[in-house]
Amino acid sequence: MKRSETAAVEAHAGRLYSLDALRGFDMFWIMGAEEIFHSLAKITGFPLWVTMADQLTHPDWHGFAFYDLIFPLFLFLAGVATPYSVGRELENGKSRNELLIRVIKRGLVLVLLGVIYNNGLRLRDSVDAFRFCSVLGRIGLAYMFANIIFLYTKRTGQMIWFGGLLIGYWLLLKFTSAPGFAPGDLTMEGNFASYIDRSILPGRLYLKIHDPEGLVSVIPSIGTALLGILTGGLLKYGVESRQKKALYMALAGIVCLIIGQVWNLDFPINKNLWTSSFVMYVGGWSLLLLSLFYYIIDTLGFTRWAFFFKIIGMNSILIYISGRFIDWDYASNGVFRWLFQLTGEPYDAVVKAICFVLVQWAFLYFLYRKKVFLRV
Repeated sequence: MKRSETAAVEAHAGRLYSLDALRGFDMFWIMGAEEIFHSLAKITGFPLWVTMADQLTHPDWHGFAFYDLIFPLFLFLAGVATPYSVGRELENGKSRNELLIRVIKRGLVLVLLGVIYNNGLRLRDSVDAFRFCSVLGRIGLAYMFANIIFLYTKRTGQMIWFGGLLIGYWLLLKFTSAPGFAPGDLTMEGNFASYIDRSILPGRLYLKIHDPEGLVSVIPSIGTALLGILTGGLLKYGVESRQKKALYMALAGIVCLIIGQVWNLDFPINKNLWTSSFVMYVGGWSLLLLSLFYYIIDTLGFTRWAFFFKIIGMNSILIYISGRFIDWDYASNGVFRWLFQLTGEPYDAVVKAICFVLVQWAFLYFLYRKKVFLRV
């Protein structure tokens, strides 16, 4: 099949090749690819590798690094998929109430999977030992509320919700604080969102006094998913050519980056708090990346290079949770130990990181060939 035909078939089937590929590119970094660059930086001290390693490390509090983009990009892409999944079901005659139940179930299943991911199946442990907040839980709740908004509002309503959530969250944190702190305090201990999480959430928080996937910061994360839904609406329902859609996404991305940086002057970009400026800034990068992938893959039809990432993207939730149930280090060592010995120190650390990713990819490729996909 020709490269242009491949993308066309994917689109006709109700999937965007670029969406799966970008999702896979996103997950690639938390499958262990970041360790490749950390190892190279440690071994060589070469400025390029050191810079990349720094970008693959979260800032302590305020600020932004590329690694901060991975989580919100995934949530953004979940939103982009909504018009192609929930929207298609609406077009096929499913009622909004039927889809509402499905959306709520999916959101709650992701919350449950997040609890299991964090704590395993240690049912005998005290509730105080459990961490209930999670990446999957954040995705589940933000996905659920954003999809409910999608089901019961038009595009204008979705835009109003998007702006209202971000502005409301900004005002909430600007004029409130934890007891004993000045209004607008955004330190880990003094901000209002962390204080509410400490006060009402059962179990333990990830950072004891704060959880980056806390309950209050779900509010702006719904905005991240809504931005994805608005983008997916442009791609699915827009009458413009694919070239123009790619251009519009790129322009919107630039505007979001500018807004994020300006807002940063008053409301710092902060992944831990998922600040409104953070939503706009990572939304800008997400739009630019999707614009690039969409233009190269779905517009120009160059798909072969993206197949590696597509394999990951089509089973993204599975590969994320697999680390809790599969010892990938053991599998990688069992297959490639001879190669590590041939390489020798210190570069065996780099080879180990590469092989760690390849073993997981081979597993996903096997599932892809067998047409086995985890659907939540």
